[in-house]
Amino acid sequence: MSISKYSYSASLPPSKGGVDPEVIDPDAEFGGSAARKELERKLLRKLDLRMSILVLIYILNYVDRNNAGAARFRGLVADLHLTDQQFATLLSILYVGYIIMQIPSNMFLNFTGKPSLYLPACMAVWGMISALTGITTNFTGAVITRFFLGFVEAAFFPGSLFLISKWYKRTEIGFRTAILYCGNIISNAFGALLASGILGGMNNVLGHAAWRWLFYLEGALTVFVAICAIFILPDFPSTTKWLSDDERRLALRRMEEDAGVGDQKETEQGGLTHGLYLAVTDWTVWWFAMAVNAIVVSLSFNAYFPTLSATLGYNPTVSLLLVAPPFVFAVIVTFCLCRHSDYKQERFYHIIGSWIAGIIGFIIAISTMNTAARYVSLFLMAQTFAGLVVMLAWMNNSFPRPPSKRAVCVAIINGFSQLGNVAGSYIWPSSWGPTYRYSYGICIAASGTAIIMAWVFKQHLISLNEKLEREEHEKGIKEKGFRYLL
Repeated sequence: MSISKYSYSASLPPSKGGVDPEVIDPDAEFGGSAARKELERKLLRKLDLRMSILVLIYILNYVDRNNAGAARFRGLVADLHLTDQQFATLLSILYVGYIIMQIPSNMFLNFTGKPSLYLPACMAVWGMISALTGITTNFTGAVITRFFLGFVEAAFFPGSLFLISKWYKRTEIGFRTAILYCGNIISNAFGALLASGILGGMNNVLGHAAWRWLFYLEGALTVFVAICAIFILPDFPSTTKWLSDDERRLALRRMEEDAGVGDQKETEQGGLTHGLYLAVTDWTVWWFAMAVNAIVVSLSFNAYFPTLSATLGYNPTVSLLLVAPPFVFAVIVTFCLCRHSDYKQERFYHIIGSWIAGIIGFIIAISTMNTAARYVSLFLMAQTFAGLVVMLAWMNNSFPRPPSKRAVCVAIINGFSQLGNVAGSYIWPSSWGPTYRYSYGICIAASGTAIIMAWVFKQHLISLNEKLEREEHEKGIKEKGFRYLL
């Protein structure tokens, strides 16, 4: 996991391979420090504007994934004659295809260097598959469409995280990851509002049930946005065409300065197979993946949120509308937590603070059936996503180089974590309702496990930082080099 061999060249004295003393201003090629800062601000503004479409894509990614939960009691289960076990399988089968394609997809993305084509193409395909769910007439047809939906959706999230890591420095990744993941969180609110309108007003239009219109319309919207994204998304710094020469050189320099070596240089030196080997043989990648997997189990309430809000005792339309406020709150918490985590350059305590608040929410839900208290518990549960977002930023910080390894690490961790979604799909049976005490108990246990595993990972990073410090001392390097964020 150590990248110490990449971390020192910029800080070595001239006699040991460092900067030539004749180069007074390393930013001279950009017109000096002041000119570079202005160019960097311009580059980041341009990047942020184009990257913002990832948020919209992520919203639609989760809307297409979770619309089955909204349609559960609005005709889907009755028309397809589904049992509780079959409905859970309908949710979990998506993640089987999702897991299978994580690593191959990111390796292919790193090889082609064309996310502006690859990600929108996958999006258009999953939009069409989502729409086809509306024409299914039985359990078998629905399972097939859900499997291939996950198979194609697998490209987006790990691909987006990898794309962000190719453009932004460690001090910038946390906030950008938060902005991206807020697309996931807000999709629960947006999806519930959209589903409420469609399910409440389109039943029997042109002879189709409202739940079928839900899949038709949301799938069509996804395809439209995919076509637009082709012209908006950037590629990688070395392959993006709309950058000026100065912007391209600056983008590559930023990545080199951030970890001591350039992405493009390492991509040329280490192939996809080498990156796969480095990632698969690194035990910390699997440990981190298991920690994320544990917290994902505790977040399994997400797919059943309309069911949980229905336990408050309101009619179906109001129950769907009540889904939105907790996730709006979660978005606000996520922005604040990730911004503060980037500012303080600290991850662990920001992560577990959010997860502990989520555990309190689960305990409240177990302890009472009071309407107000249980609705407050939903807010505390929803904000647990904020800790997961900081965890994902910690992932990019902890496995930075080489890019081929980072691409596989992101895919392994995100793919392996989906096992939590598979398992979590089966811990909310109707027979455990309306209290769902057993379900919440499982979530508490999973959150506690994730906290312990994150602490162990932090101790490992502390030991790596101490090793880097000893190496610098032995080589006589006075300037502090790369350190893992804790």
